[in-house]
Amino acid sequence: MSAIRTNAAAAMLGVSPNTLRSWERRFGFPQPRRSQGGHRQFDLGEIDALRQALEETHNVSSAISIARERGTGPSSPMRLKSMLSRFDESAADRLLEESMAVRSVERTVEEILLPAVAALGEAKGDRQSPEYGFGWRWATGWLAAQTRTAPPAHRPDGVLILDATRPLDLDALHTQALEMVLRRGGVRTLSLPIDLDPLRVGRALVALTPSAVVLVGQNASLDIIGRLIYAARRSGSEVAVYDYRGALPETGATTVPRLGERPLAAREKLLADMDTAERASRDVRHSAGV
Repeated sequence: MSAIRTNAAAAMLGVSPNTLRSWERRFGFPQPRRSQGGHRQFDLGEIDALRQALEETHNVSSAISIARERGTGPSSPMRLKSMLSRFDESAADRLLEESMAVRSVERTVEEILLPAVAALGEAKGDRQSPEYGFGWRWATGWLAAQTRTAPPAHRPDGVLILDATRPLDLDALHTQALEMVLRRGGVRTLSLPIDLDPLRVGRALVALTPSAVVLVGQNASLDIIGRLIYAARRSGSEVAVYDYRGALPETGATTVPRLGERPLAAREKLLADMDTAERASRDVRHSAGV
């Protein structure tokens, strides 16, 4: 991290050097290092985090507590949450660009973007606040851009995502994230809203020929889900059905495997199962002399 001298740090915070030194003595934050010449050198990330927190709280002790919690790295979910809370789209874009310098796109989404938007909703007590609405909308646009730039599919498998989420649902972002990581993993992927007429999805199913159907969201009846799965299985291939993030109720009677809560783990489970199914199919063809 870059380091700055006391006068520069105080200027960034809008206080005098003496005030900054008093905060150091009283709160132990920001904590400077000493140069070889004995001069204080403050971490630029700590100073910037404290500056942002002071703008929000106008209270020194509260701001220091917040700045410590958020950390100083370029890719903290709490820093992204802070930027979205201020409706600062440009700063949010820059933070994710910084994250992608040290993380993959997939890990940036899973470790930074999704937790930040979730924390934004929790911080406001509901998901109807302007801050959450802005953050959710910004995240959908960012995910859509990454999905459009995914490389062409190189695997024969097809995955159909049946999306039963609604606007402002956190699961809707997870649905987009799952589609994005599958496409970036080379899988042919199609996401469709679940409230389609099952009798009219034939063209889409023929184009994809899915080997897996993933259910996401909790806003569809079991009857609609069943009709769409039946239509998928009539498309001419063996189709495995999966539950992502609790789309089906926990009754103990369901045999639908669950993919868990995170997009990367869900992708790994799907890829492993599809590879296993492909090996089994090759073995059958080999045994039959095909």
